[in-house]
Amino acid sequence: MSKEITILGEQILPGKSYQIKMDIARLHTRTKIEVTVIVSRAKKEGPCVLISAGIHGDEVNGIEIVRQLVANKYNIPDTGMIICVPVVNVFGFIIKTREFPDGKDLNRSFPGTKNGSLASKFAHVFMNKIVAHADYCIDFHTGGDDRFNYPQVRISDDDIDTFNLAKVFGAKFVKYSSQREKSFRASAVAIGKKVLLYEGGKSLDINKKITNVGVTGILNVLDFLGVKKFPVTYNAFKEDEQQVVFSNSKWIRATASGMYRSVILNGAPVKKGDVIGLITDPYGFFERKIKASVSGSIICLNHSPIVNQGDAIAHIAIHGAD
Repeated sequence: MSKEITILGEQILPGKSYQIKMDIARLHTRTKIEVTVIVSRAKKEGPCVLISAGIHGDEVNGIEIVRQLVANKYNIPDTGMIICVPVVNVFGFIIKTREFPDGKDLNRSFPGTKNGSLASKFAHVFMNKIVAHADYCIDFHTGGDDRFNYPQVRISDDDIDTFNLAKVFGAKFVKYSSQREKSFRASAVAIGKKVLLYEGGKSLDINKKITNVGVTGILNVLDFLGVKKFPVTYNAFKEDEQQVVFSNSKWIRATASGMYRSVILNGAPVKKGDVIGLITDPYGFFERKIKASVSGSIICLNHSPIVNQGDAIAHIAIHGAD
């Protein structure tokens, strides 16, 4: 006999799909803002996978990844259950901003409290009503502002099962990354969930490669877990180069203010001393070369044409997990 599952007051029956509205807060105008939770349960019991995006409302590439999954019905499981939340922070998505209406960063508000700020209360309900049902979580993010992240998966450094999932996901870079306090990943891991955090692209931008890697990664993981067989009709993304696993990285920062242009490709290998970009004044009197201070691979580039001294302009993965 199948076990009873209830999500946000809705009984989830085997072999059925549901669109459930998560309604826990209103704007100052008293306007109701509902978060759509899409739940599909197979007739056969199995793991539950939560696929979420848009914790930061301006990180739309992750939203596009989950949208494609649902639009193509790849979220209908063969076994177990798949929960998709394409836009967690609907508030921020509406006005194209990272934050919640109370000015809080939702990804610094987990696991939340019943009586805290708006973001904290939302995080509390999300953890207890949605995340509690999941065995595995795949959460999608992008670089902030004009910082474009090359496809990468971030995981905790003490869990071989999550590491294996990251390898299966298939992004070129896998980073052992410390968990930020009060982040979704840290809070989900703390209650026993296996969490993959995908970083790719930049804010307010949709990139075909980033999307393709993300969708392929989800399907790879679902297939590996036995939840959903990889669709034969999907044109999977295949990385030509070997995966790079690392734990250490270094930001290269602008040594002057001015106009900036990169001279290296994202994802490319780089050696210490290589020129990665140029900073100039707008008049033609000044030019400064920005060089890599370590060897490794470029995993993020700042796409802004104008930078200030101290701005992060490139992120380099230092090869090796140690």
